[in-house]
Amino acid sequence: MRYNITILLLFSMALTASAQMDEKTLVQKTIEGFFDAFHKKDSVAMKSFVAENVVLQTTGRNRAGETIFETTPISKLYESIVRISDSIPFQEKLISWSIQVDRTMANAWVGYEFWLNDNFSHCGINSFQMVNFDGEWKIIYLIDTRGRAGCLEE
Repeated sequence: MRYNITILLLFSMALTASAQMDEKTLVQKTIEGFFDAFHKKDSVAMKSFVAENVVLQTTGRNRAGETIFETTPISKLYESIVRISDSIPFQEKLISWSIQVDRTMANAWVGYEFWLNDNFSHCGINSFQMVNFDGEWKIIYLIDTRGRAGCLEE
């Protein structure tokens, strides 16, 4: 009897771990989809990955070394992305991932490098807060850091 309970417990833990891994994969796919649309300058597709009242913020240091903290309406991001000329290549390379999921909430800590005209611009962390709305992960909050120090191994 004890043997059966142990096997049942291990099987249950394996199923739970598998379900969480699947949800982490779905969270990552949502973020990758957002950036795929971002790189295609497709604001309609970008909107499909975010919740209606998404919050977009950034923090870093200005040239004087003072901390900046800004909130930007998501509409400004959409407008700035679609206005980029097709002749100007840009890419936000997602370079590291840490994703936590609990029920209908997820957090993704994603390292990135931003490249403009094939030249390194800056790096940082994107921190996504996400909610699973009836089977569909949506970004509800995004804050990023930006800087040049400590970005590329030289």
